Amino acid sequence: MSVPTLRLSASFTLLASLIVACAPTDGGDRATSPLAFSIQYDASAREGPLDGRVVLLIAADGETEPRFQLRSQPARSAQGFGVNVEDWEPGESAVIDGSTFGHPVEALADLPAGDYTVQAVLNVYETWNLATGHTVSLPPDRGEGQQWNRKPGNLYSAPKTVRVDPARAETIEIVLDQVMREIEPPVDTKYIRHIRMRSDLLSEFWGRDMYLGAHVLVPEGFDDHPEARYPLMVFHGHFPYDFGGFRTEPPDPDLECEYSERFSLECYNRIQQQEAYDLYQKWTSPEFPRFLVIEIQHPTPYYDDSYAVNSASQGPWGDALTYELIPYIEREFRGLGEGWARFTYGGSTGGWEALAVQVLYPTEYNGAFAACPDPIDFRAYELVNIYEDENAYFDIGPFGRIERPAHRDWLGQVSYTVRNENHAELVRGTRGRSGGQWDIWEATYSPMDEDGYPKRLWDKRTGEIDHSVAEYWRENYDLRHILERDWAEIGPDLVGKIHIYAGDMDNYYLNNAAYLMEEFLESTTDPYYDGVVDYGDRFEHCWNGDHENSNAISRLRYNTMYLPRILERIEEAAPPGADLTSWRY
Repeated sequence: MSVPTLRLSASFTLLASLIVACAPTDGGDRATSPLAFSIQYDASAREGPLDGRVVLLIAADGETEPRFQLRSQPARSAQGFGVNVEDWEPGESAVIDGSTFGHPVEALADLPAGDYTVQAVLNVYETWNLATGHTVSLPPDRGEGQQWNRKPGNLYSAPKTVRVDPARAETIEIVLDQVMREIEPPVDTKYIRHIRMRSDLLSEFWGRDMYLGAHVLVPEGFDDHPEARYPLMVFHGHFPYDFGGFRTEPPDPDLECEYSERFSLECYNRIQQQEAYDLYQKWTSPEFPRFLVIEIQHPTPYYDDSYAVNSASQGPWGDALTYELIPYIEREFRGLGEGWARFTYGGSTGGWEALAVQVLYPTEYNGAFAACPDPIDFRAYELVNIYEDENAYFDIGPFGRIERPAHRDWLGQVSYTVRNENHAELVRGTRGRSGGQWDIWEATYSPMDEDGYPKRLWDKRTGEIDHSVAEYWRENYDLRHILERDWAEIGPDLVGKIHIYAGDMDNYYLNNAAYLMEEFLESTTDPYYDGVVDYGDRFEHCWNGDHENSNAISRLRYNTMYLPRILERIEEAAPPGADLTSWRY
């Protein structure tokens, strides 16, 4: 947990000066570089004028394209610099120079001279006329899940090796002459179907047609039992190209082994194929319950998914999913269509979403299984207490400071900090447009600022927190606070429905918020929450309640591991006369 901020009765000026002094510099009072990069785009690649974000990548490793090497981890990242362009015409230059902010090195002058592979990307923005009356410039999703370095229609240059010397007065020219290719949509199969529907609620907010999609895993015998109606499982998570982890064929015997650095496992791709095939075998076995399982496609102009809740800057995604998409799927695929027959689960982002929709729509779902959820108490927003800390990046005292980590391994070794991660996002986009984790939290939880973009919780450069924004977050999205504030009203509808799991060495310190949530839940008496909060000893992100297997295996078993508890819950909570038989063939 973070060290409490030192409070001095008459030292506001001192604290403010320390925040400025401790903040990373922008090169304004230091030697600057005479080197510049001039970036243009070829008119044959795409017609102008164009708006967007130009990102320049400089990589020491030329084996992988630099556009895939910009990371939060400074020791593993390519160098990045970014600038916005508006009404950019072919032949005009976007200039990266000594004044441009970068990551991991913040100023071009500090980049070591050497031979590097360089590449540039334009993330193309479009104009959106919102129902609020604001006009904003944002990148639309084009079927890729809001990935700037893969987005169809974005422009990029071929990687090339050049000598980069910040002390030399020269201009390195780069031409964007290639276009990222379109993505083919997945095709329907016997077990996996795909739907796409226009959302009236979202289209009204965004001022253009907006669509929701889903991949639906239908049960064995779905086409042969037209009389059957099914419970619905909503598997929340990041943007899925197709339904993941389901394979009707044994593992490919010719598959070349791939090593998983995350799990330190050889041939992890083969393990994944075997687990996917095992799911198919269980799914089609006679004793397996017949359910519908859906994975939702709901990318926004800010991220690969909406966080499944209503938002000032993103619009009514919670209502659109709950009252438009899910009823549509239940009509199309013969769902039972009632709250007692809906369950939700997921990990990380999906864990937060699963718990959030259960809390905010308490009667629409009959249980949430939230594994390693994103911060569910903002006193532990990773290691930041947004209500009490003055600065997100540093705990600052009168004579020193310490930087806040953002990622660790199970031994506690830190690989990057909150500042590192936010500065990597700032290179990719301003005004919350990076497509990154901290920016989507702001796009979801913050009020809309006067310019139509999400209001910053903290200054992206310095980390100084705006506590008025923090208070808005508390009242609208701090799930522990909402439960405590509203328990008398919503508690009776949540009894037995809340299940939270976290590894006690979660890489992103998410277990800290789970501890705080548990303190409240276990103190509830009227009524008692009667759910589960469980921890995995020395387990990392994203532990989901399996004490017998490693994360590498359990993360592939969401669609089977919670089913026994879901079946028990259905039998306990189904109303009189509920259909408990048509789907048990």
